[in-house]
Amino acid sequence: MKTFNRVVKGGVAGAAAVAGAAHAAIDTTAVTTALTDAGTAAGVVGAAVLVVLVGIKAFKYIRAAM
Repeated sequence: MKTFNRVVKGGVAGAAAVAGAAHAAIDTTAVTTALTDAGTAAGVVGAAVLVVLVGIKAFKYIRAAM
């Protein structure tokens, strides 16, 4: 049983080393740039929604005060 565990552990370690080497040459700059741009766009949309909600609430307060 100990030999089997060693073989399994060795196989897992070898597979991890091969997988790491296979993915080492991937260029992620395009994905990172796209995520940054999407985050900026989401922030702008979120701010616009917040401004609209605050504007509606302020209008209701002013209308109630009159």
